[in-house]
Amino acid sequence: MTGRTKAIVSVGLLALLFWILPWSQLEEAFRRLSLRTWLGLLAGFVGGHLLGVVKWRTVVNAGRARLGFRDAIMCYGAGLFTNLCLPTIVGGDILRLTMASRITRNPAAVTLGGVTDRLSDILALGILLALGLLLSTDQLPGLWGQVITVVVVVGAVLAMAGLPFVLQRPLARWPKKFRRPIGRLLVALRHSWKTPSALATALALSLVIQGGFVLLNVALGRSIGIGVDLSVWLIAWPAAKVAGLLPISLGGLAVREASLGALLLPFGVPMATGVAASLIWQTVLIGGGLIGGATWVMLRPSNGGSDSVAANAEISPTNA
Repeated sequence: MTGRTKAIVSVGLLALLFWILPWSQLEEAFRRLSLRTWLGLLAGFVGGHLLGVVKWRTVVNAGRARLGFRDAIMCYGAGLFTNLCLPTIVGGDILRLTMASRITRNPAAVTLGGVTDRLSDILALGILLALGLLLSTDQLPGLWGQVITVVVVVGAVLAMAGLPFVLQRPLARWPKKFRRPIGRLLVALRHSWKTPSALATALALSLVIQGGFVLLNVALGRSIGIGVDLSVWLIAWPAAKVAGLLPISLGGLAVREASLGALLLPFGVPMATGVAASLIWQTVLIGGGLIGGATWVMLRPSNGGSDSVAANAEISPTNA
């Protein structure tokens, strides 16, 4: 899909949501949110991404990239801001990768670190989702609860058993159109196994960050009248976020909102209220992206240098 097509999908789906949902329920949800609560959500979001800087820098420097913390904040902020301007979060990742590669002169380490960073986030979302499914089985009809428990357990066992076979499968045996992304993924996985401490740190921080975002959405939901249990949010928020990552819309806009509303609906939350919660979170994303852009501008060196560039003067050609 082109960027224009994705924009059309987002605008069209958003217009459909506003057309079919009762505006009175949306308006009531928006009015219940206080400015103080919104600022608290924004502060929590920024705090989570500060931990994200630490996580990303850890996996990048695991490949001896020697990325300084100041430069890591600058690159990360640039990527966070670019997410507002490009169709998917991949655009922000590419800018972050490009900037860090120029600073460290080690694009291989930066690329592998970036892939590992995203893998840890996706794995953390999967863990939170599985936890939410297991904790919420008593809130679903008996048969559905049992089915979900079996699916989660069997899926986890198959994933652990199948991972070694995936890692050992020759790249030539994969379909051609999937070889490049799978190749990068496999290289990142194999590299991560060689640095288990960095991988463990990244996964632990991802769980803290994504879990923190879930808690922020719990607070958001309660402020606008969504009183479901934490276990429900552990299902709805990660699943909606994963749906938003699908390359069919403009940065997940409208797809994420529709997904969250639909996922909360079986637990007694009106569709309009769920969509409103996601739209409010979207404003937090925008605020965080603008803060990232301001950070990028403030930390960008006027002379083209940086603390990491100076450090790279000592890096040997084999590491460059």
